[in-house]
Amino acid sequence: MSGGETYTIHAVRYAWREGRRSENFLGGDEHDGPMPLDYFVWVLRSNARTILVDTGFSADAARKRGRTYLRSPKAGLKLLGVAAEDLRDVVITHMHWDHAGTLADFPNARFHLQDREMGFATSRYMGHAPMRLAFDVEDVVEMVRLAYAERVAFHNGDDEIAPNVSLHRIGGHTDGLQCVRVWAERGWVVLASDASHFYANMNEVRPFPIVFHVGDMVEGYATMRRLAESPDHVIPGHDPLVMQFYRADDPALDGIAIRLDRAPLPVPEPA
Repeated sequence: MSGGETYTIHAVRYAWREGRRSENFLGGDEHDGPMPLDYFVWVLRSNARTILVDTGFSADAARKRGRTYLRSPKAGLKLLGVAAEDLRDVVITHMHWDHAGTLADFPNARFHLQDREMGFATSRYMGHAPMRLAFDVEDVVEMVRLAYAERVAFHNGDDEIAPNVSLHRIGGHTDGLQCVRVWAERGWVVLASDASHFYANMNEVRPFPIVFHVGDMVEGYATMRRLAESPDHVIPGHDPLVMQFYRADDPALDGIAIRLDRAPLPVPEPA
């Protein structure tokens, strides 16, 4: 048990895309079939503060990349009563286009980023098309501008950014990818972001194919299990199953903004 602040945790779904199993595992999948991806940002709230994890992407980026856009992350937050302009702390788990867009929608925030992620996003690796494919240069340039404006808090590995909220460098997917550990009523919850896109990546130790360092990725699965209260307390970054396992405070928000600080629901077996 932890003293100090206890947080509610919401996952806010703002976009999705079709996908197949063969696209979501390194080396493919012999049982290929539909396996779509959801896109989320996450909101942590205690009595003292509100922290956002990731900023998603814009409608324009969705059109360019062929994603189905449901609403802006800013609009999703508004449904929870959170004004983007009021946020003071935003964690960027990594600099890929779908996690570090819409930065300008948070004009008063300080952004928390790993040193190694900024270094990676501006490194020699970006001279190779396969490495830069998941980055948007405008997002990277905007983060550099924010750093010059003294609005980026850089972290070197594990760090606590608020009482009972800590960042942990995982790597793997990108060099500076970080997960977020947060204390909730049900214990320590870990927001994996892209350290595990799907439950299956972690549970079956089958890496997602967009990967900088496979060894760091698979070691990251074990790290997150150590950080979390139980395997059920690790929340993957893009799995539609999350929307089945958890529910919203208000039924009108089901499928939009769900609570992760409560125990998951049993999902019935298919008939």
